[in-house]
Amino acid sequence: MTGTKAFDGVFTAGWMRRFAETVAVTEEELTRLDQAAGDGDFGVNLLTGVRCALAALDRLPPGRQAAAVPLGAAAGAFLDEVGGTSGPLFGLVLQELAAAVGAGPLTGPALARGATAALEAVQRVGEARPGDKTLVDALHPAALALRGCTPDARPDDCLAAAAAAAAAGVRRTRALRARRGRASYLGERASGVPDPGAVGIALLFASAHAVPRTLDGVLVGDGVADTASADTVPTDTVPTDTASTDTVSTDTAFGGPDPLCGPEPAPAGP
Repeated sequence: MTGTKAFDGVFTAGWMRRFAETVAVTEEELTRLDQAAGDGDFGVNLLTGVRCALAALDRLPPGRQAAAVPLGAAAGAFLDEVGGTSGPLFGLVLQELAAAVGAGPLTGPALARGATAALEAVQRVGEARPGDKTLVDALHPAALALRGCTPDARPDDCLAAAAAAAAAGVRRTRALRARRGRASYLGERASGVPDPGAVGIALLFASAHAVPRTLDGVLVGDGVADTASADTVPTDTVPTDTASTDTVSTDTAFGGPDPLCGPEPAPAGP
């Protein structure tokens, strides 16, 4: 695999920051989807999660980190700070990815193990299966795509395959009848509407290399946003310093740090 050593915390921190920006610019669309197929709070909850994730990333010590460190920081933010069902589930996904990567660099096999463990954890907690019209319908095909990557494949290529598979799963949810969550009580009202949680999972994987500016790539495209609607990171290069990827912070993306997720108070002096 080319440039394995470069797929460390610089890459995963950039991935998490791009995911935060993606959620920030698509939050209104996500909210409209959830108003049609849920209780309308998914966009706000996801936005809270990424704000807290950015704050957690900003608190990491300077210098290069292992690939798992930014993933774990983002996972903790979702698990600890976000209400509803979406926060803990997204936290579980990130937590399992971080655990699978461990102390080493990001690799295709580690991503496959992490996504498979994440799928099992989400299904265990949410009791959802593929076909229930939940985020499982995007996570399941993403995990299969990652498991289909060859051991020497570049992890960013594997993530692109996962993004495309997740987006295809999102589009299939239009025709499904919800059997879990708030949408299961809405009957025909949710018919034809893609599941918002599945959309969020597809955006997570798409953000590994780009910042989708709309949901078009997920809802009608291949899940990998094109240059007309996304800010992309070149696929033939791997960032080698934090300046190339860690450009999104709570100050630049959200107009300032969230007081609920900001830096922890400094310890009192003697």
